[in-house]
Amino acid sequence: MTVALTASPDSPSAAGPAASGYSRFVQRVRRRYAEWLALLPPGAPVRASMQTALDALLTQGLDTGAALRVLRQLVMERLVVLDCDGASEEQAPLKVVTCAMTELAELALDVAMRESGIMLDAQHGAPQAPDGERARMWVVGMGKLGARELNVSSDIDLIYVYDHHGETAGRSDGRGQISNHEYFAHQVKAVFSLIGDATEHGFVFRVDLALRPNGNSGPSAVSLSALEEYFQAQGREWERFAWLKSRVVAPLACVQSGAAQALRGPVLPFVFRRYLDYNVFDALRTLHRQIREHAAKRCAGHPERANDVKMSRGGIREIEFTVQLLQVVRGGQFPELRTRPTVDALQRVARAGLMPQETADALARAYDFLRRVEHRIQYLDDQQTHVLPTRDDDLAWIAQTLGYDNCCPFLSELDAHRELVAGEFDKLLGGKADCKGCGGKAKAAPQQLDDLLEQLSEQWPEQFRARLALWRQHPRVLGLREDSRARLTRLVQRTAAWLAEGTVTEDAAVRILDWIEPLLRRESYLALLLERPAVHERLLRLLGAAKWPARYLLQHPGVIDELASDELLKERFDGTAFARDVEQRLAALRSTGEDDEETCLNLLRRAHHAEVFRTLARDLEGVLTVEQVADDLSALAEAILDITARWCWQRLKNRHRETPQFAVIAYGKLGGKELGYGSDLDIVFVYEDEDERAPEVYAAFVRKLINWLTIKTGEGDLFEIDTALRPNGNSGLLVTSFEAYTRYQQQRGSNTAWTWEHQAMTRARCVLGGDSLRQRFDQVRETVITAPRDTAALRGEIVAMREKVRSARPVRGDKFDVKHSPGGMVDAEFAVQFLVLSESARHPELIANVGNISLLQRAEAAGLLPPGVGQRAAAAYRELRRVQHRARLNEEPTQVSPPALQAECDAIRQLWISTFKSND
Repeated sequence: MTVALTASPDSPSAAGPAASGYSRFVQRVRRRYAEWLALLPPGAPVRASMQTALDALLTQGLDTGAALRVLRQLVMERLVVLDCDGASEEQAPLKVVTCAMTELAELALDVAMRESGIMLDAQHGAPQAPDGERARMWVVGMGKLGARELNVSSDIDLIYVYDHHGETAGRSDGRGQISNHEYFAHQVKAVFSLIGDATEHGFVFRVDLALRPNGNSGPSAVSLSALEEYFQAQGREWERFAWLKSRVVAPLACVQSGAAQALRGPVLPFVFRRYLDYNVFDALRTLHRQIREHAAKRCAGHPERANDVKMSRGGIREIEFTVQLLQVVRGGQFPELRTRPTVDALQRVARAGLMPQETADALARAYDFLRRVEHRIQYLDDQQTHVLPTRDDDLAWIAQTLGYDNCCPFLSELDAHRELVAGEFDKLLGGKADCKGCGGKAKAAPQQLDDLLEQLSEQWPEQFRARLALWRQHPRVLGLREDSRARLTRLVQRTAAWLAEGTVTEDAAVRILDWIEPLLRRESYLALLLERPAVHERLLRLLGAAKWPARYLLQHPGVIDELASDELLKERFDGTAFARDVEQRLAALRSTGEDDEETCLNLLRRAHHAEVFRTLARDLEGVLTVEQVADDLSALAEAILDITARWCWQRLKNRHRETPQFAVIAYGKLGGKELGYGSDLDIVFVYEDEDERAPEVYAAFVRKLINWLTIKTGEGDLFEIDTALRPNGNSGLLVTSFEAYTRYQQQRGSNTAWTWEHQAMTRARCVLGGDSLRQRFDQVRETVITAPRDTAALRGEIVAMREKVRSARPVRGDKFDVKHSPGGMVDAEFAVQFLVLSESARHPELIANVGNISLLQRAEAAGLLPPGVGQRAAAAYRELRRVQHRARLNEEPTQVSPPALQAECDAIRQLWISTFKSND
């Protein structure tokens, strides 16, 4: 209905310049504290201006407790004015209000800690640490206080943590000594009295200590060591959400000195687990169900309470839960997600690809809207309520201070925001709760794992049943907790259902059992697959497509979460974005002091493994060609080299300049952009630096770089490194000056490269280094491959080298090896190398390192090969690469029985004859 309005100060028509005057709370403050309102400096309240007002109130003769309470009244009155008066575009942003309330709480707690400390020191002496220094207690703000999002009539959730056990120093008369624990327990009571007790001036903040370890039955203050022990032994899943936003808010001296950083030690590993942690889904469902059941009880007989903008369906709490769930699940591996404020967290989640940007923006708008509504509800009477008022004039005031003419459009927009929030929350948790009345309709499938394994359906395929039967007495299966057994049962049932529908193959079903079995103790993977049916289905498709992915996934199981992204198959590897994301993760780790060397090594490995798996998934789904797979894997290797080199240089103790004058030259598969899964890197290191310390510094740098790339950690390794193509091979220096490298390659002096090294140079690329070094390398490479040569001698050397390689790789029987047999890939590669080394001086189009296929086509176009020979050989080479690639993915031999691949073999044989005919 439309409310009739009058122009009295008590009516909502005052919305506009003096809308704040409608608030009954504001009216009370203005009546009682009129002479003190001006003590708060003009503008938005900030800590400095609040301190000024507090000092002024103290000079008026108020004691500390009274001054803090009056200060709160002044700040609240100012915020109502800033938030509600004037047109909506002139009103203060939400952040101004929440920051002001947060800083008021921080100021009050700092003052209370300081005053109570002075009082208790006089009675008992200072609490002492084992080293004789003063022991400290930190006030940990939880929830909205920790996230700097405090609302205007909120209580504050606090946990008190002290750093050391011990005893106080006692008074000068030798009496009054008590334990530190007793001292801090007294201080908690004193702080509560100063800010939480209701007096004639009200309270500063309501204080809630229920989130402390063991809740209301636990001690009011807990030591740091006891907190860590509690997390390890008793910490519950829902408490991880509570501690996600924790922050030391007082005393200010401990925050500024950095002493409070010690709290991160136990908190971070408790909140953020090392692996992707989908176990928290059930915990959040349980917590959310309890909240909704509590809300339902409150609403019983009071239907108006259903309009709770915080706790009801689609309310503020569901936005917070949505983003916190994604943070807790992935924050251990992706530290850039770790942030307290809700809106900032939404944007980080979107940037990480965990939520569409438009969804994050919509939830942020909903959050802003709902919080502003919440504040207006509380402005009316300064009550800690989140329920829309039932009085029509109150509701109209809220609508008009938000810029609406009347209640109807306001309520319509409120409903739209809440529907959006509820939809996203339900989607994240897998839809709405099951109907309790439907529980008896699904009795066909056994519900207990033991029953399932004993009553294997005869309709299931034989191999699948036989593999499951092995689990009846398997120790890992028998040792599962009850909730994990239930998850495993449901996963097996779902897999069997898809198998019956023909959605997945029996090979895939058997392979997923092989994959799950060694991981049963890591229960989060069961939770992940159960919570994400799309991931489960995609995983089955990948496992059914080839054998090697199962081995890779067993080594790096955490990467399967990549399958949750709907964008996975639409994207290609982006080296710039990859480097940016990895650097953001390192920056997040550095901000919490976690950027030690092992953590950096693991960060690189996780990022690399995830990106390899993304490429593998696109490969197996047929989205990428073999050439595109090789391009993306090569680009990933280059990105890893670049990041690792930068991080190693920054950590090199004896580095003599900010940026190394250094380059990495890639040969072989990386040089030719033909990298495969698990390929090693053929690379050579060079530097161009006149500093006398350069040889020693770059030698140490390269050793560190190789160690970072090859060492195995808990997350595996990155690459095997082969440096045999450096000057003088394995007997040469690990890193050499660019000048020495140039002399060696250009055959100046007695120490020169062999022909086979010049063959390798045809596929060489500078993959890391400054522009100047890259250009100089390109010049050296061009000089080498275009140098005048005795063609007959070159032909003889290359043919001899080919025979040497062939004899080292004999093929038994009449099989055709796609790589090593006559007519195989190596023949094509040697033919291309000969053409480049013998003809590129006269045909500069052969100089560029564009790959064997393009070079064969260019050679034919230049008239160096008979018509059709180059094209047919290029097509044959592409097909042989594809066959080799698929065989390796399926862990099959790369040898076939003729007449398979006969056309391809004949095409490359013809290339060999056409290229080396004067030797035949």
